[in-house]
Amino acid sequence: MSSTSARTRSIPVGVESGAKRVFAWATEWPGWARSGKTEEQALDALASYAPRYAAVAKQAGVRFPARAGGSGRDFEVVERVKGSGATDFGIPHEVVEADAEPLRKPEAERQAKLVAASWEALDRVVAGAPAELRKGPRGGGRDRDKIVDHVLGAESSYARQLGIKHPQPDAGDAKVIAAHREELLEALRTPSDGSPVVPKGWPSRYGARRIAWHVLDHAWEIEDRSEPAG
Repeated sequence: MSSTSARTRSIPVGVESGAKRVFAWATEWPGWARSGKTEEQALDALASYAPRYAAVAKQAGVRFPARAGGSGRDFEVVERVKGSGATDFGIPHEVVEADAEPLRKPEAERQAKLVAASWEALDRVVAGAPAELRKGPRGGGRDRDKIVDHVLGAESSYARQLGIKHPQPDAGDAKVIAAHREELLEALRTPSDGSPVVPKGWPSRYGARRIAWHVLDHAWEIEDRSEPAG
């Protein structure tokens, strides 16, 4: 592929459609995933978050396509999958064909860098956020520390899908959290033939996109809810 075609090709995305909610995610960019009531809304939401994800890619030292965002016309849907109740609950739950593609060392290193940058984004946002976050239209939503605890708990569960078993760390134990993250990154930066890392577990590609999506979804939530109501 020439450098020109590489710069101009569409951004491949996957779409997971439940009965009430649809997720769209960029297959080459772990964590860049958004949802909507329809596929069109999900793609529009994905495009609108391009500038926020670009900051994550910059932190990772990975070049992000300058054309990304806007109307989403640079997206190419390369895979569609039927979702489930988990999709409607708000989780990009389905492992798709693209997740099972072989993962070469450069790609594995790249995805690990993007997941690490997602954690860095979360840590930065948490450090600058108030303990009590602005409530939503119906008065709901966890406050900052509850969100952090939720993310740590989810990651302990996710880690088991990659063959890593450890208890949820305390939110104040930075050393243990860093060690757990490094263990996850080591799994994600390991080349793979695309098979699940452990029996009945997740392929590395899905693990990276699920972990990074969850981290960034809550980082951006904290960021938005730290701002005064407009």
